[in-house]
Amino acid sequence: MDQQERNDEQLMRQDDVKPEEQHTVVDGADAPETPSKPPAKGRAQKEVFEWVKALAIAAILVLVIRYFLFAPFIVDGPSMEPNFYTGERLIVNKAVYELRHPKRGEVIVFHVPDEGRDFIKRVIGVPGDKIKYEDDNLYVNGKLVDEPYLKQSIAAAKANGEIFNNEGGPERNFPNSNFDTDVVPEGHVLAFGDNRRNSKDSRIIGYVDDKEIVGRADIIFWPMNKMAFVKHG
Repeated sequence: MDQQERNDEQLMRQDDVKPEEQHTVVDGADAPETPSKPPAKGRAQKEVFEWVKALAIAAILVLVIRYFLFAPFIVDGPSMEPNFYTGERLIVNKAVYELRHPKRGEVIVFHVPDEGRDFIKRVIGVPGDKIKYEDDNLYVNGKLVDEPYLKQSIAAAKANGEIFNNEGGPERNFPNSNFDTDVVPEGHVLAFGDNRRNSKDSRIIGYVDDKEIVGRADIIFWPMNKMAFVKHG
């Protein structure tokens, strides 16, 4: 076999190499292979992780809302009738008084350390107010103040020839023998129940410290047929 034949044979052998057995070289490196799909087990684990993360975020949001913004409370007792009844469930706004002081007429929930429980009452006086409450008449800084949330109760009592705030004698008035200071001190509020005949409130327990106020009752959400925003003042 002469030299020309050997050269032709080498060329033929190179041409006989199948295309799939050749490597294309790009920038001095083998071309990247087409990525394969992750295994089904890996996808399932990733989906589970996403669900766990979403649930954790939701739980954190619930905790933040529950402990810092809003909280549910259940009315227990007759002290706020006829505006609130035992068993009604309320949403209490815990953030509002971080921004400002309570206002007269607002319904608040506060903790009573000596009782070890929470009370719901209505703000009657704020710091600096001079309060006098006698029979069914409320005076704030010497002026007679209308209490629209008591109109129904007072009217019913008058129809029977009675004074709504007549049970319990002079202790139902304010000031009284329990607390003879009639000016609301700084950092406190004066709070009465709407059922003035049957309410353990500031006439008995004294002024409410701001530090004990849980928040403002904003919504009645149960029972469903009584769902409503709470009327303040």
